Amino acid sequence: MLDKDIKQQLAQYLELLEGNIVLKVSAGTDQASEDTKELVNEISDMTEKITVEETQLERTPSFSVNRPGEDTGIVFAGNPLGHEFTSLVLALLQVSGRPPKVEDSVIDQIKNIRGEFHFETYVSLTCHNCPDVVQALNIMSVINPNITNTMIDGAVYKEEVERKDIMAVPSVYLDGEFFGSGRMSLEEILGKLGEAPDASDLEGKDPYDVLVVGGGPAGASAAIYAARKGIRTGIVAERFGGQVMDTLGIENFISNSYTEGPKLMASVEAHVNDYNVDIMKLQQAKKLTKNDFVELELENGAVLKSKTLILSTGARWRNIGVPGEAEFKNKGVAYCPHCDGPLFEGKDVAVIGGGNSGIEAAIDLAGIVKHVTVLEFAPELKADQVLQDRVNSLSNVTVIKNAQTTEITGDSKVNGITYIDRDTNEEHHIELAGVFVQIGLVPNTEWLGDIVERNRVGEIVVDKHGATSLSGVFAAGDCTDTPYKQIIISMGSGATASLGAFDYLIRN
Repeated sequence: MLDKDIKQQLAQYLELLEGNIVLKVSAGTDQASEDTKELVNEISDMTEKITVEETQLERTPSFSVNRPGEDTGIVFAGNPLGHEFTSLVLALLQVSGRPPKVEDSVIDQIKNIRGEFHFETYVSLTCHNCPDVVQALNIMSVINPNITNTMIDGAVYKEEVERKDIMAVPSVYLDGEFFGSGRMSLEEILGKLGEAPDASDLEGKDPYDVLVVGGGPAGASAAIYAARKGIRTGIVAERFGGQVMDTLGIENFISNSYTEGPKLMASVEAHVNDYNVDIMKLQQAKKLTKNDFVELELENGAVLKSKTLILSTGARWRNIGVPGEAEFKNKGVAYCPHCDGPLFEGKDVAVIGGGNSGIEAAIDLAGIVKHVTVLEFAPELKADQVLQDRVNSLSNVTVIKNAQTTEITGDSKVNGITYIDRDTNEEHHIELAGVFVQIGLVPNTEWLGDIVERNRVGEIVVDKHGATSLSGVFAAGDCTDTPYKQIIISMGSGATASLGAFDYLIRN
């Protein structure tokens, strides 16, 4: 079940177990059950601290991770391999007694949650967003005995996924009712449970020397460069990691031939935590004003003050803006082929967009689904020629150019897409089960209004020092008019903006 390299890595982690663990297995005679038994027995054979018991759980096959004589509430329904293997390793370590790497204040929040909460998290093993949610809920289960979480592999429990019309992962259910979909951090989950910090937790903070808005590569870089100057630095962000958290393979980050978005940003966050930076998560900026200080008003009503401010709010997926897109989001309309592609196995789907992202999505999906139709608005594809050659070689991919998408149709979920042929003005309809939107990004700058200069597409205009049109306010990353949107460029622009802010402080 586990290859040599993975077993070697796992052996090193198992040496860190602090206490004994019991894996309780519910298995039948089917192949999936045989795989589950093979996995748990293979792990058990690697250390004397893990034993295996047979039991009957709610789902078969599945297994739970427990302390002797105590059920922790962590269950894996399906084998947690692929991206979920880390979730299994962390569950073993944390159940054994190793404390999770979260702040003491967050641990106290989890301990103080009253009532019973039974979560079910539907995942696909190719989803790089799913482990964050599984691991967050597992941490809550370890800390609070009234919280349980079951990871459910949609590929193993296909009938259950179909019955619940689950068309996006991760999808989380709480006590049988839909709770949320998509990437959620531990702080975001606590916020949905009513445990989010409010304005009173932020009011009264002393003014910062540098306040960074946004926790992506640019914001993190800016915060590190500011903190290293020994000045009072803060980060306010809705979530740490930004758009990179939705990126799977990264092969152009210099010094690292291959990494993945969540892994990269976990390292970046750890680097930020090495410095004295006041990180305020789960906060959304609402309004920016300039008085004696630059003042940032948050959605919860709190106002933060700073001598300088760096905007690094990044960008988000661009919507098509046609009927049906919003109505069927996570019900057939998707934005991440790596995460949600396996849920459309054997079905027909469309990809909107003929740039690199769209053609890469079509190539990935072609290996999973029955047929992919690519719709490109322009007369020619914008993707690199090597990608075009690859997609044109695939027998189950059709590329339609000069196609203007007008509607995504459906009832309770997507059942088709309508487009107009821009050459003939004829309308066409394709029956399908899913639509993947890949038409680029839009900057997260609408909330700024006219306080700083923005170009026609909403990007913040900056000079070579990262300065905006408003004195004391700088900007960096994908929210600016920098021509190339790359992780390494965002990090560099974050450093530039931070050094620009420091220079401004010295001169003023």
